[in-house]
Amino acid sequence: MKLSQLAPGQSGIIDQIIGEDALASRLMEMGLLDGEPIEVIGRAPMGDPTEYALRGYRISLRRNESDRVEVSLTSPAASQ
Repeated sequence: MKLSQLAPGQSGIIDQIIGEDALASRLMEMGLLDGEPIEVIGRAPMGDPTEYALRGYRISLRRNESDRVEVSLTSPAASQ
């Protein structure tokens, strides 16, 4: 599944970054690497960007960026 499909409170493990262009390289430089756990913290009021917790820090990605990250789901959404 794509990272953009995870709901706030859900966690996943990064499987791969799709593509080999400048955006894919930038995502990897920001720490989005295969095997890294990532958690969705929340979304902006209009739904974009989304904040994620990764490697001890927080990062915000736009939907077109998070669509490039394939993840495996590790936790269900937290109850609201």
